[in-house]
Amino acid sequence: MMKIGTLSKISLAVILSASMAGCSSWDSMSRRQKSTVGGAAVGGVAGAVISGGGILGTVGGAALGGIIGDQVGK
Repeated sequence: MMKIGTLSKISLAVILSASMAGCSSWDSMSRRQKSTVGGAAVGGVAGAVISGGGILGTVGGAALGGIIGDQVGK
């Protein structure tokens, strides 16, 4: 079962991702930039879940997700 702290971090990451998607600068971003941001958000959430909410896992997942998103968006 998930701990409340982990659930809170995941919820915060999802809310942050949704708010970034609504930013006015989102419309002026290229497809590749949007893919990078989306990949970082998904990677951060996945890293948090896998590491049990650990900072290193969350940041590492976001970095890896951003790299993958950048490559997919080419």
